[in-house]
This record gives sequence, structure tokens and C-alpha cells, in this order.
Amino acid sequence: MKIILLGAPGAGKGTQAEVISERLQIPTISTGNIIREALKTGTEMGLKAKSFMDAGQLVPDDVVIGIIKERLAKDDCQNGFILDGFPRTIPQAEALDNMGVVIDKVIDIEVKDETIINRMSGRRVCEKCGASYHLEHKKPSVDGVCDKCAGTLVQRKDDHPDTVKARLEVYHKETEPLKDYYSKQGKLAIVEGQSEIEETTSLILAAIEA
Repeated sequence: MKIILLGAPGAGKGTQAEVISERLQIPTISTGNIIREALKTGTEMGLKAKSFMDAGQLVPDDVVIGIIKERLAKDDCQNGFILDGFPRTIPQAEALDNMGVVIDKVIDIEVKDETIINRMSGRRVCEKCGASYHLEHKKPSVDGVCDKCAGTLVQRKDDHPDTVKARLEVYHKETEPLKDYYSKQGKLAIVEGQSEIEETTSLILAAIEA
């Protein structure tokens, strides 16, 4: 089963990708992870990506696509995979089609912008050990202090409301059109993100099997 997971930043894609990967026994291909892996192993495409990153530039589509192609050619992808974070744009989706990769199902996890902003802006992370908390859903015993190591809890720049709003705007402009692209191919299934991770997982598995 070859699956693409779509969803706005903060919709819980990464968590769901890990759970579904374990359930279906297929690897999750996360763009960020495989670029880091390509850099570490020094593949041809990894070295190309490094040259752009060292210059402080975004890695261009053709290099990202090349890295994806290298990864999908590995043995563990023969029975399927989950793509998380790729494609992000219509040109990337078209490139995937042109590579001859036949996607079975595209799952879009829908979560309202306001919910995502509240979810992410309420997150706090320990400076010392990296433990994660939430001002509403997972409060520390003492405000601003990590339960595990007594480190200071801070709000990451990525979780600031203005940053989250900016990322959502980019998502709606560049990535959301993929819903229409895959809907026309008859591959799109929309899943409403639930407050409980397990409930969202059940809906995703049902959509995959439908």
C-alpha cells in the first residue's frame, strides 16, 4: 500500500504516520528525515542538497525529488510506504507521477486552523531535556518547570501564534490544491482529525481499507 498523508502543520501527520507505519509494517518516508539521511551518507543527491543548505537556500524540487527517488528504490519500500511531507506542491505531485510511482491512497487529515493555532501555541518544551507539555492538555506540576528534570519550559519560535499562522497560509496556498489534484484521480480520502490520537488513527485505517 502506497500512501500519502496530507494535512496542515500541527494536524498530527507525523504522529499518525508513525502509528500507521507500525500497523501496516511499511516505512514512513519523511522529507526532512531522508534529506538528513542523504546528507549523512553522502549520496549524490545528498551532496547537492548540502550545497544549497550551506548557502542558506531552500533545496530545489529536482534535488528533493531525486532524494525521494533514491529512497523509494530501497528494498523496504517494495511492499509500500507512507509519504509524509511530500509532495507539498502540484509540481512535486506531477514529478511523483512522472517517476511512475502509483499512489494507492491519499489521506487528508482535516483540522480547523483555530484548533491548530491553539494546539501549537499552547505547547511548551523543556530547554534542558526536550520534554513536551501543553498549557491546557498536559500541564506541568509547577508552571514553567519541567516535571522530569526541573528545567525551564519555553515556547519554541515555531509554536508562536504568528509563526503558526504564517505556516498555515503557506499550506493553504501551496499544499491544499493537492486535495483537488488527487480527488480528480479518485484517490483522496478526507479524515476529520479528532482530539484523541487513537480515534484519528481508526478513521485513517478505515479510509485506507475502504
